[in-house]
Amino acid sequence: MNAARKKAAETMEKTDMIIEVLDARLPQASCNPMITQLREHRQRPCLKILNKSDLADPAATQAWIDQYQRQKDVHAVALSSKKPADVAKIPALCLKIVPNRGTALKPLRIMIMGIPNVGKSTLMNALLKKRVAKVGDEPAVTKMQQRLYLGNNIVLTDTPGMMWPKIAHPSDGLMLAASHAIGSNALIEEEVATFLADMLLARYPQLVSARYGLATAGIDGVAVIEGVAERRGYRLRGGGVDLEKAAHTLLQDYRTGVLGRISLETPDSRAALLASCMPEATEGEPQEALDDRS
Repeated sequence: MNAARKKAAETMEKTDMIIEVLDARLPQASCNPMITQLREHRQRPCLKILNKSDLADPAATQAWIDQYQRQKDVHAVALSSKKPADVAKIPALCLKIVPNRGTALKPLRIMIMGIPNVGKSTLMNALLKKRVAKVGDEPAVTKMQQRLYLGNNIVLTDTPGMMWPKIAHPSDGLMLAASHAIGSNALIEEEVATFLADMLLARYPQLVSARYGLATAGIDGVAVIEGVAERRGYRLRGGGVDLEKAAHTLLQDYRTGVLGRISLETPDSRAALLASCMPEATEGEPQEALDDRS
């Protein structure tokens, strides 16, 4: 972690702007505060890409775009890195953000950053129209920095996905786990699936009913997982329901978009979360506190 952070800081010195790839379903939970700290220290403009927008709730995504656009030196766009037409817009956006670069003598130097499994490698491959980065539905696929030439006098540096030492809000950790930014060996799927099911009941009960045929009134997340197991016939030896398999099914249905377009947080829910926390656990905290966490 410290080595990756040090290397990122060194590279950022010679970078004109940052592309930060976020998961559109949980933009702020998937935003690494160390990246923000490094970027602001170097005063580098940032294009926040809300990737996987085809899996997210469009209304929530637009609310996040509006919020980010109001921040200093921040621009934001929602897209799917699997759609070539979406990705094709990125070079022009970057050249607009840093108009004094992008010539043969002064190429535009861009760092692509983000946490594991938000789609950075897929984005790199789509930008360059060839397979230059390994892609996989597992966190931490990219292991080291790569420097690549896009054309149009643009140089890209791809970086390994970086997590931060301490996740301040437990719900952020659960959202990240549900979205597969945290490896399955570091979590208990039933716990994560129960958290996800409770969120779905609160915000998207109609999608739960449509997918699993469950009546959602008056039930909780555990009951959803039990219902999935019953409906799908997931059984253990001895006849008990296989809750582990049902939990995995729910998580996969969310991750792949089979459940529908779902956002796990909105600007309003984020503001409510921060308002409920102690000052030392909120965003925008003093520099010393951020340094301690790093």
